[in-house]
Amino acid sequence: MRPIAPLGGLAYITPMTPQVSVIIVNYNSGERLRRCIDCLKSQSFRDFEIFVVDNASNDGSAAFIENDGSVRLIDAGANLGFAAANNLAAKEARGEWLAFLNPDAYAEPQWLAELLAATERHPSIGAFGSTQLDAMHRERIDGAGDVFHAFGVYYRGCYHWPREKLPPEGECFAPCGAAALYRKDVFNRLGGFDESFFCYGEDIDLGFRLRLAGGGAMQVPKAGVLHEGSGVTGKESDFTIYHGHRNRIWTYVLNMPLPLLLLTLPFHLMANVYLLGRYAIAGGGGAYLRAMKDAAKGLPEKWMQRKNRQRERKASVMQIACAVTWSPLKVMKRAGDIRPRLDQNAL
Repeated sequence: MRPIAPLGGLAYITPMTPQVSVIIVNYNSGERLRRCIDCLKSQSFRDFEIFVVDNASNDGSAAFIENDGSVRLIDAGANLGFAAANNLAAKEARGEWLAFLNPDAYAEPQWLAELLAATERHPSIGAFGSTQLDAMHRERIDGAGDVFHAFGVYYRGCYHWPREKLPPEGECFAPCGAAALYRKDVFNRLGGFDESFFCYGEDIDLGFRLRLAGGGAMQVPKAGVLHEGSGVTGKESDFTIYHGHRNRIWTYVLNMPLPLLLLTLPFHLMANVYLLGRYAIAGGGGAYLRAMKDAAKGLPEKWMQRKNRQRERKASVMQIACAVTWSPLKVMKRAGDIRPRLDQNAL
């Protein structure tokens, strides 16, 4: 038997239980899904199972899986969104680790092997992120760890930076959900992805909850995927703008400890006004205004949810203050924020 060390003590799993459960959420992904799965089948690490949750696609993109015995297809019956669909598969997953992978993310052969090697180097860490390279321009970075700025703005670190600027292994604020690894018991203890988010931002919200619980995340530069980045929904579509910014506000309100919330709120409001102007000029002002309106509508419910989160918080205000990014220049440059891991008693 293979020993594992989840939260709460030592446990054992049988050799027939896969070490990793890979979960892919599909919605009209076309040929991307087949390419994504083909890349998984070329992994050097073999001890994993694959789940595909199909969110009522109408393009037939998941039809080929019905004849593929190596992939388990879950028909969601409706478009549940990214968060709920991942949670659905996580309940069925047998692995010690959950690997979340977008259908437009194509794993390099050593992807899982490098992630699992990192779990051995950092046994106290509950979440790990991948290097995302631009699938169309492999010489540039698509993301190296999610960054959360204190003013309530988040982004993929080193976005569109040259590949040679990839930061070394270290702690990121949260792993990007396009290609992330979570210890299953940690994921379950955190309650999984917040399903009210539907799509976008639920990954950094989960990472923030991990922070509040006293945990951390590591960014693994050698664990690589090629990522199209909103290849299905569109990078600047109304859908992306709406969900991305509604959920951005909710993430900030739900998770920032009160002293930091009061300190940064004026700057958060200024950032929202700035973004409104930017999207109005670019043609996405309508979607952005709807995001602001619906974010405000949801605030009473989110404030009640926030009370529970903050009541259970284990990390100090100072620890959260040190984990977020404060430099405006880093936001402007889309710079990464990878740091050495100092606390070895994390989740």
